[in-house]
Amino acid sequence: MSLIQRSLSVARRYRLSLLLPLAALAGVALQLRATPAAPMTASAAASVPVTLATAQRRALPLWTDALGTVTSLNAVSVRSRVDGQLQAVHFTEGQAVKAGELLATIDPRPLQVQLAQSQAVLAQEEARLASSKVDLERAGALAQAGAGPTQTVDTLRAQVTTQAATVQAARSAVDAAQLQLSFTRITSPIDGRAGQRLAGVGAAVHAMDANGLVTVTQMNPIWVAFSVPQDLLPAILRESAGHPLKVSALLRDRSRTLAEGELVFVDSQVTPTNGQIQLKARFDNSRPALWPGELVAVRMLLRTQEDATVVPQEAVQQGADGNFVYVANARHQAEVRKVGVGEVVDGMQWVRSGLAPGETVVTQGQYRLAAGVPIAAAPPPATAAAPAPGAHP
Repeated sequence: MSLIQRSLSVARRYRLSLLLPLAALAGVALQLRATPAAPMTASAAASVPVTLATAQRRALPLWTDALGTVTSLNAVSVRSRVDGQLQAVHFTEGQAVKAGELLATIDPRPLQVQLAQSQAVLAQEEARLASSKVDLERAGALAQAGAGPTQTVDTLRAQVTTQAATVQAARSAVDAAQLQLSFTRITSPIDGRAGQRLAGVGAAVHAMDANGLVTVTQMNPIWVAFSVPQDLLPAILRESAGHPLKVSALLRDRSRTLAEGELVFVDSQVTPTNGQIQLKARFDNSRPALWPGELVAVRMLLRTQEDATVVPQEAVQQGADGNFVYVANARHQAEVRKVGVGEVVDGMQWVRSGLAPGETVVTQGQYRLAAGVPIAAAPPPATAAAPAPGAHP
């Protein structure tokens, strides 16, 4: 066999090796095309995994939220009422003080001298009054005996009256000197907390000083001022007519309640620039949790709605026709239900109409749903197993 014939024989064998697999694949394809496909039924369609929740009936507290500022009813700047040198300070900064408690002492010696002088003047005038009364009695006796003129009696009686007025003025001067001397003992006018000391021992203080010695701030009870929209005013007035409304003061992030109080003041005017009404709540602060000037979150309980139907807030969707929920019906299919809603409280949506307690609603996975789509409850998310006692992470 020549070299050319040998090459042609090898090429034919190579083409046959390629054609045999292709013929096998074509036979399989013809067999599959001849087999009819089974029709897909609705029950065989894959269900959409969703998270479900049950509508509940319960008492729903209806709160209104705001931001407020803690305020003190009394914050008194304690000043000296006389001029003098600060002799002693009897408080420490931040100390709780009682009304009448001694805070500071002014050097009393100059005022003690003034008091002594006033007392001496009073003694002199009282002696003159006593002498005038003796002269009047003697002249009266002589006039009755016909041994003296009645004109002298009238003159002495006028002198006694004038001297009595002088004695009264001198006594008032003594009282004034005693009062000024008492001002050298500076006491707290209210129960409260002492602030920063504004003058040191030895400093000269004056009645006209602007800063004073210290500011005493009332800490208990304490108030929180806050504002709410004017649309809430009718409900506030209606509900507070029977009983004071409960108010809670919380940290600004609302993670913890600081104190519980009650509404005590509704302003007589709405602020025209923002349509807000100013309110104040009173709090017991015997264990100081609120501080004057502090910014806090405020929750005021307007009323409690009994037998309210509630679902998780994320169950309610917004559509072109209003609010709706997906309800899981008896056939495990999504059903679109239009609902009327009220307030949201702590993540729970009050459903006023369109839903009954006990019905099951979809809370997650709504973006894949439409009316009639099969649904199935998604398995709960896996949680990490707790380590065995003594095990180390």
